[in-house]
Amino acid sequence: MLAELFAVMAPVLIVAGIGYAWVRSGQAYPTDFVARLVLNIGTPCLVLSSLSRTEVDAQAFGQMALACVVVSVLMGLIGVVLSRTLAMDWKVLVPAYLFPNTGNMGLPISLYAFGEHGLALAVAFFLMLSVGHFTLGMILSGAEPSWRKLLVNPIILSLGAALVVMLFDLELPRWLANTVNLLSGTAIPMMLITLGVSLASIRVQHLGRGMLLGALRILCGGGVGWLIGHLLDLPPLAQAVLVLQSAMPVAVFNYLFAVRANRSPEEVASLVMCSTLLSFVVLPLLLVWLLPTVR
Repeated sequence: MLAELFAVMAPVLIVAGIGYAWVRSGQAYPTDFVARLVLNIGTPCLVLSSLSRTEVDAQAFGQMALACVVVSVLMGLIGVVLSRTLAMDWKVLVPAYLFPNTGNMGLPISLYAFGEHGLALAVAFFLMLSVGHFTLGMILSGAEPSWRKLLVNPIILSLGAALVVMLFDLELPRWLANTVNLLSGTAIPMMLITLGVSLASIRVQHLGRGMLLGALRILCGGGVGWLIGHLLDLPPLAQAVLVLQSAMPVAVFNYLFAVRANRSPEEVASLVMCSTLLSFVVLPLLLVWLLPTVR
């Protein structure tokens, strides 16, 4: 089991560590360029590739999408309760609890833990959360979302293409499948390197409260994910992916939105950093429980 856990977590830690060490050593990293490349090319290709080459039917995709929506609503309510209890601005804590890091961390860990089929289910969760993040998340940050831009977003377009392929049991032409598979290989490594770069750029304050709220985000997320998966009677693999994705730490995008809106960015930075550091301890323990359930 230890060797299996190491095989899952080591690539994530090593590649994110490369990004962290790269910036700390004084090397330049074009974060904006890489992020645009990943969001506009790498991730859409990953979506189309993973959903078209694995046997995930429309029902399984729909169940995961529904589970993501329900988990997100419940986590948002938990964020509201904690905000009132701790006398915090709800627009700081609620987005942090709504939007975990299901892309940079959730996708690679799901891939290495559960294989291509697990990755496809994790992509379904990631897609639904992304739609919410770039609509509701932007509203909470004070920005005006562009529905037109959302509809022509490459990730959303790739989702539409993948759904057509799944619904009609189609097969991509070999030249297109090879091209998409090749480009999709850039997404996860660059996501992890950029995660490390982002963590190296964040300065943490409010460490004690950040650790407490970060731990609650991970533990409540995992617990809510398990409850919803049980209520929806999901298959073991889908339930494991749901719990894992729900338990991810606070997404870095929350910090970027907080900086843009000038809404307590130091508090959000603390939540991102502390929850991410805690996840490197909690997620392996979670995998110890989840991995035997899918065998």
